[in-house]
Amino acid sequence: MIKFALQAETVPHEPEDSQRDHFIAPVPRVSIQAFCESAETASVIQAAAADRRMIKAHVKVQMGGVAAATEAYRNAPTPNVIVVESESPSEELLAALDALAEVCDAGTRVIVIGRINDIQLYRELIRRQVSDYLVAPIDVLGVIRAISQLFGAPDAKPVGRTLAVIGAKGGVGASTVAHNIAWAIARDLKLDSVVADLDLPFGTAGLDYNQDPPQGIADAVFSPERIDTNFVDRLLSKCTDHLSLLAAPATLERVYDFGAEAFDAIFDVLRATVPCTVLDVPHVWTGWSKRVLVGADEILIVAAPDLANLRNVKNLLDLLRQARPNDRQPYYCLNQVGVPKRPEIKPADFAKALEAEPVALIPFDPQIFGTAANNGQMIAEVAASHRAAETFRQLAQLMTGRGEQKRARNGLLTELLNKLKGRQA
Repeated sequence: MIKFALQAETVPHEPEDSQRDHFIAPVPRVSIQAFCESAETASVIQAAAADRRMIKAHVKVQMGGVAAATEAYRNAPTPNVIVVESESPSEELLAALDALAEVCDAGTRVIVIGRINDIQLYRELIRRQVSDYLVAPIDVLGVIRAISQLFGAPDAKPVGRTLAVIGAKGGVGASTVAHNIAWAIARDLKLDSVVADLDLPFGTAGLDYNQDPPQGIADAVFSPERIDTNFVDRLLSKCTDHLSLLAAPATLERVYDFGAEAFDAIFDVLRATVPCTVLDVPHVWTGWSKRVLVGADEILIVAAPDLANLRNVKNLLDLLRQARPNDRQPYYCLNQVGVPKRPEIKPADFAKALEAEPVALIPFDPQIFGTAANNGQMIAEVAASHRAAETFRQLAQLMTGRGEQKRARNGLLTELLNKLKGRQA
């Protein structure tokens, strides 16, 4: 009796457009063992194991192909997923898989990597309940996507996206930017969203949305055994029809020292139930804050136009590019641009130093921003036609993939740059 677990009848995977990488669901806590015949395939699987989406999985890569896998499991339990590579002809591959099936535990998923792109072979593999077949040469995202789809509904994209916003330095207005982006996502894009305020002792999301919920994210962090969909849903405070808040307690009655995985269970629930989660990440550097950033689908760094911010943005970009080699690089924007009499690094010089353009320039306007903060409102509520409100709408479109990216060359930012030049003159 063949005991491979059938996933779904799909066509063999080919390398896909990297722009689709953010639709890949994170792989759950499963054990994966790969048996490769070529060093190139082993290297790709090792790279996939290091990807942020595979952070929870336990991956072991070894050589030997199907024969080595069969021998390894004669007297040992099989993992959740076995990945085997074979360069053999169709008949030999099928015979080897029949032998492997005899030593596999029920429920084990098997992914085969082969060189033969033939529909007849694929049908024979499906008949034997092989979960998936990848045609070599494979790529990192193809491997991750194949494993991810083993644990989700076929062709479904239920997993929500997480958008992390962090300040390059304290006091640059990152929380204000995060909250206004979340508001724009919910109001203008009509996308159900949650704002998660991760600054537990000093978070301002409750103030900014004029909410004072009795419960919030701290209740989940300190009761990990209770976390499920219903529990998290009870902790959410409704701000609008499409926007909910997972508020920080903003009290100093206790210290908030967390392990690196403190927020994992919360994010898993939010991903499974909410299309978009905006993470308001405080300006701290800990194991959990680094994990939050590395694991986010999109990242926005908020900076002010000075030297310390420039250094910090560069450090963050360098680290995140290295930690997320298969993702789009983080975005950054400049906030509080044009403070009177304050020496500033020009946006063009900022961009040149980082070799990356800012996705937005947000002007310094203490009247509008101060009024909104003191009233517990968003900029769009105080002044819907204000250019900052339009900027937040554009950032919402950019970070959700729902609109064209508008860089510093666009009309809005060009207008701001021209005004700044006139002021300096």
